[in-house]
Order: sequence, then C-alpha cells, then structure tokens
Amino acid sequence: MAREVTKIELYGNEELGDIRGFDCTSGTKISKGTVLKFASPRTASASTGTGDVYAGVASADKSGTDYSTRVGCWENAILEFTSSGLVTAGQKVKTAAPGNYVMAAEDADVTSSYQIIVGTALKTGTNARIQVRVNN
Repeated sequence: MAREVTKIELYGNEELGDIRGFDCTSGTKISKGTVLKFASPRTASASTGTGDVYAGVASADKSGTDYSTRVGCWENAILEFTSSGLVTAGQKVKTAAPGNYVMAAEDADVTSSYQIIVGTALKTGTNARIQVRVNN
C-alpha cells in the first residue's frame, strides 16, 4: 500500500500495543497501516480527506471477503507517517488528502477542532517520513 503507516513503538500491551476496536462495513478491505477516520456510531473507514476526524491506524489487514464488521486501530504509540508539506518537530498534525498523509495542524485545529489531531510530530520533514506520537 502506498504511504503505509508503520509502527515504531507501541505502548500498553507489549506485543500488540493498545488497540481500539471500531465497526466497519462488511465486505470492506482495509490494509494494515491505513489511517482511519471516525464516524458515528463508533465506525471507522479509510481516511481520504484533510482534517478527517482521526480514529487511528489499522493494526492488521481486514479482508474484503471475511464478512467481518470490526477493525482494530493502534493508539498510544509512536508511528511513522508520510508528511504532506513541511511539518516541524513538536507540531501537532492532522490527516491530509488523498489519504495516509499527515500535515501540520493550524492553531484553530488544535483549539476548536481537536478531534482531528493525529498527534505530535517527533521529527521535522517536508514530504518525508516522520515519526508521530499518537495517543487518542
């Protein structure tokens, strides 16, 4: 998958990290490392937009033919994302189009739209692989 998010360090359970479960549509394929967006009621799907409400990152592949309606997401971890544009270490990041990107969040995002914040960048980069501390 293009721009797959990779795990660097997981907290909580030593082998799996902290995984949060969400509902998803039966027959939907989701690859491990896909950035997921949240929708009510407690549903997740692939993020495709800038500023999607962040649910997490898929922790395992979900087959499109398994008839499962659940997907697990990593939380409380350091993950490596691909940045869109300049992101500075210490800056909050949000999802970016067309999916599986993060970009610098604006001050208004942090204060009034905090649910779109993915985490805090631990590395500076422009259109590069950067590590992000996520803890949603």
